[in-house]
Amino acid sequence: MQPGDTSVLTHLGDSLRRLRRDRSMSQEALANASGISRRTIINLEAGETNVSLVALDRLAGALGATFTDLVVAHTGSEEHAAPAELDVAVWRGTDTTSIGRLVGAVAARSEVQVLSWRLAPGECYDADPDPAGWHEIVVVVAGAVRLRLGAGGAVLLRQGDHTVFSSAQPYSYEADGTLAASFLRIVTS
Repeated sequence: MQPGDTSVLTHLGDSLRRLRRDRSMSQEALANASGISRRTIINLEAGETNVSLVALDRLAGALGATFTDLVVAHTGSEEHAAPAELDVAVWRGTDTTSIGRLVGAVAARSEVQVLSWRLAPGECYDADPDPAGWHEIVVVVAGAVRLRLGAGGAVLLRQGDHTVFSSAQPYSYEADGTLAASFLRIVTS
């Protein structure tokens, strides 16, 4: 997400504030429970800042909610759209064609997330490590993606390729070549 993507940041801020208040938590209590600074929480609720997907997971966990509860716009009822109907921007790169979208989620031990991702040529997404026990399944739909894993080196995935890896380590995705790369990220915990 980029700060200019106000619709995403606005409903994220609204959802965060609503969930925090529903649980009678102060911003300070949420900061202590999540490990995210109070200043960041204030800025998120105001729709003025962007954080990593891992930080959103930590906030959701501290609220007893899911990642999806935070990023999907609240409609006034507690019912969520069916997973097939999800289509929410959760990350934007510097190039306007680079975007990460949450396209589906189902309950698992905590949640499984399916994200549709697109990177412009040369664009990179650096991920923070997830908690122990988390994994990602990556399926390349078009182009090529270079996946860099902590100390594990890099792997080049082309259209139709997939891999499974522990996301409890630093990792990054980079579009490889002169074409945009499109891929699915399935995140499990």
